[in-house]
Amino acid sequence: MFYNLNPTIKNFPKTKFIGKNLTFSYADYRAFELWSSFMPRRKEIQNAIGTNLYNIQVNPENFDFHPTTLFVKWAAVEVSSFDVVPDEMEALEIESGLYAVFQYKGDQQGAAAFFNSIYTEWLPNSDYELENRPQFEILGEKYKNNDPNSEEEIWIPVQLKA
Repeated sequence: MFYNLNPTIKNFPKTKFIGKNLTFSYADYRAFELWSSFMPRRKEIQNAIGTNLYNIQVNPENFDFHPTTLFVKWAAVEVSSFDVVPDEMEALEIESGLYAVFQYKGDQQGAAAFFNSIYTEWLPNSDYELENRPQFEILGEKYKNNDPNSEEEIWIPVQLKA
């Protein structure tokens, strides 16, 4: 497992996605169920841009990271338009904004500890604070599900501290 707590700060443009979503908590983590229902149908999305998959988390206002606090998780792909949305899928638009982009290499076992380090070590000691916009991981060509050599980008929404 490798991760780097020195993110790149990037501006993410307003982006459209189509995918499936489920509401659950960390205590009842159902991401496998979500992705299992999405992956066989992702080719039905006609106007996809690129091949990246997006694991998007939409947190409620003042999200407390408590194990039973509900949030919405999306399995999605970027699209050029919402002209055609397949049955049982939905559209999501993420507004543009600043993100801290972290590189993560490893399997799913180490991911929770890495996220914890971001929120408890990097964020409080940085010039940034969390902003209430979706966080997401980009699962690109180097992503291999539950493989120790898997790589992904973790995008955390931030704004400069006041």
